[in-house]
Amino acid sequence: MSLAESIANVIVGYGVAVVTQILIFPIFGLHTTLAQNLTMGAVFTVLCRARHKMVYAERRIMRSPRRRYPTPRCFSAEFTPHNYGRYRRRTALPSACPAR
Repeated sequence: MSLAESIANVIVGYGVAVVTQILIFPIFGLHTTLAQNLTMGAVFTVLCRARHKMVYAERRIMRSPRRRYPTPRCFSAEFTPHNYGRYRRRTALPSACPAR
């Protein structure tokens, strides 16, 4: 379903871009043919999709667990990424891992 949603999103975006160009360009004195509008709509759609992919990659990098939660030398049973800050303030991490 995600693929279908993504494809529908591209098609609707392309249609909105072309219709907007047809309606707005004449207001600014730009007169283009339908073929030119379709080509510009395709270029804008490709650029928008590329920008979306770059933003997605940046978001994944910035939200990477490795960046958010530095790994302590030893894990304890009560350590999870969600309570790391609280655990770190409450308990000093041992300098070496205890034998298991």
